Amino acid sequence: MSVIAEIIDTLENKIGKLFLKIKSLEKNNQELHIELKNAAVLIQNQSKEIEALKTQLETLKIANALLGSDDNKRDTKLKINSIIREIDYCIAQLSD
Repeated sequence: MSVIAEIIDTLENKIGKLFLKIKSLEKNNQELHIELKNAAVLIQNQSKEIEALKTQLETLKIANALLGSDDNKRDTKLKINSIIREIDYCIAQLSD
């Protein structure tokens, strides 16, 4: 009978260790989920910031082109021609 008792004690110890290991892994899993959510929020915020900066950069490029900086003379001419075409289109639409 003592052999069976020892086997049962050994099994109880192993099961107890398994439960502790499971709890530890569940806690680790929860921490990783929280970290993942935080990383996703950070990535989303950074993506929005990148888009805002791209828009701002494009606006600054257009402003520089319209100001006629020496570096962007060709771009300035193209932008002015584009604006003139848009104005002509609007005038044509109003005439009809």
